Amino acid sequence: MLKGNKVGLRARHDEDIPILRAELYDDVVNSARAESGPWRPITPGAKDPRLVVDDTEQRSVPFSVVELDGGTLVGTATLWGIDMHNRCAHIGLGLLPSCRGKGYGTDVVAVLCHYGFVVRGLHRLQIETLADNAAMLRSAERNGFVREGVLRRSSWVMGEFLDEVLLGLLVEDWKPVTAG
Repeated sequence: MLKGNKVGLRARHDEDIPILRAELYDDVVNSARAESGPWRPITPGAKDPRLVVDDTEQRSVPFSVVELDGGTLVGTATLWGIDMHNRCAHIGLGLLPSCRGKGYGTDVVAVLCHYGFVVRGLHRLQIETLADNAAMLRSAERNGFVREGVLRRSSWVMGEFLDEVLLGLLVEDWKPVTAG
């Protein structure tokens, strides 16, 4: 397990899947804001590629996020679009609704940065998020990410186009936070 100050990132367990599906992916609005495609229902027990881990996949590393105190599942985190030639990847995360606003997002981003830069030897990490996602913007910027641009009206979300913010962090600009 990779540990931050408040959360740990661990392998996905089978018992995580129903919770993540019910609290993150069955929520139409949340899913529409987090995914790059339209929401669609997934049959219970189906192999949902957003949740079921393919350990042979090399371009994406999904984690379950748990509280360090007690081990309660609080969400998902992913290093995706891993490009080992250019040594870059994207960061994504989703916290369960009851776990938002507690500083977990900032800690998840910090742990993913450690994983990307130290464990994987990447040079650049990138985050794309909706312009109105203040929590993700704050979590990224607290970890040193810089706003590099706005993709105007690039995301179709629940009947309207929304702006997306592009943030980047280079390894030489990263200031690791040690777990306390």
